[in-house]
Amino acid sequence: MDSKIGNFFDSVGSFFTGGDKIPWCDRDVITECEREVKAATDHDPEDRKKESIMRLSWALVHSRQAEDIQRGIAMLEASLASSSPPLQDREKLYLLAVGYYRTGEYSNSRQLVERCIEIQPDWRQALVLKKTIEDKIAKDGVIGIGITATAVGLIAGGIAAALARKK
Repeated sequence: MDSKIGNFFDSVGSFFTGGDKIPWCDRDVITECEREVKAATDHDPEDRKKESIMRLSWALVHSRQAEDIQRGIAMLEASLASSSPPLQDREKLYLLAVGYYRTGEYSNSRQLVERCIEIQPDWRQALVLKKTIEDKIAKDGVIGIGITATAVGLIAGGIAAALARKK
């Protein structure tokens, strides 16, 4: 019984705190990825440079800093312009979807993650992100409805109180 109550409070708590399963990245990881990209010189194979840039993009869109996320989004959008194999595009689209999710652009995020699922329908990471996005959209809708209902109730109560004073 106690575990059921605990699970209930955990789920309610995660509802209001917006808990999701997408990892965060610390600033020191981003700094290390930036060093790695700078270290990838003209003498290094092109694949190594691309891998370094993808790791940096991953770190940036998983950052807690809005400016890092925006930088990651810009890098990924620029890299999508060049032709890549479908699996690399899938990775870029996924990271772009994470970036848009982190910035609150849920419809863009959902569109991108759906493109990932078109490329690989059974990709668990994309499916989990899609559910996370849909849950967030639903939660925001419920909160919006609650705020609207509260506002309407306060206005109606104010009107009722004003009418009661006039009588």
